[in-house]
Amino acid sequence: MRIDLEGEVAIIFGAARGIGRAIAEGFSEAGAIVAYVDRSPTVSFIAGQYRRLSGRPTAAYVADVTDPELMRQVADDTLRDLGRVDHLVYAAAVGSGKFGMPFWNLEPEDWGPVLRVNLLGAVNVAHAFGPRMAEAGRGTLTMIASVSGQIGSQTDPPYSASKAALINFAQCAAKDLAPSGVRVNTINPGMVDTPLNRSVYEAWSATQPKEARQSWEQWSLEKIRKLVPLNRWQEPEDIAAMAVFLASPLARNVTGQTINVDGGYVMHW
Repeated sequence: MRIDLEGEVAIIFGAARGIGRAIAEGFSEAGAIVAYVDRSPTVSFIAGQYRRLSGRPTAAYVADVTDPELMRQVADDTLRDLGRVDHLVYAAAVGSGKFGMPFWNLEPEDWGPVLRVNLLGAVNVAHAFGPRMAEAGRGTLTMIASVSGQIGSQTDPPYSASKAALINFAQCAAKDLAPSGVRVNTINPGMVDTPLNRSVYEAWSATQPKEARQSWEQWSLEKIRKLVPLNRWQEPEDIAAMAVFLASPLARNVTGQTINVDGGYVMHW
């Protein structure tokens, strides 16, 4: 059964690379008009490049999710430029850039930047768009969290804690918006080969004596063998497929859910 979102508008936060970019392209392939949002100025080039290659309409906004006033402006601009917003996906995220095992390898001040993007950024976006979608009586919000938000991964405690909080916030938002017909769900990726995951490896490698260091390929494949029952990477496109499904009428009775796209990772915990 093909998912058809023709004529609907999707806005993707964190769309300049990795999972966010794959989600933006997935919505476009399903027929949606897609607005790319990212703090990186390259997002305008990426959206334009995709528009030229695919022939699909796109828009782009350079904006920092940590600025609540700017998020309200993005909501105003999107409605002005595209006329409506049917689907929102929050895929913006950062890590601390440090190896957090034990947690006191980090300093308390390492937590703030992570929480501001991964949790409070989502709150800013939800405050800007949620009431407008409720007033319209339709729409979906999907938050991209992480399996680390369920298992308390020690690799980067600020990241894990922020994703656990994001899952909880999405459930609160789902309850608030359900009477208006707006659905809110969370997707938890597992082992995905993204710049963020590579930064985790680099932080780990920097703490190791020279004789114990592994290449990125050795480190990641060993981790997959130990933790992922399907014994393979999850691809950004796998997360995109779930995001598009959750936005579609096929998921019309799905809200307040946390769905793992992780190759079975969480079954180990």
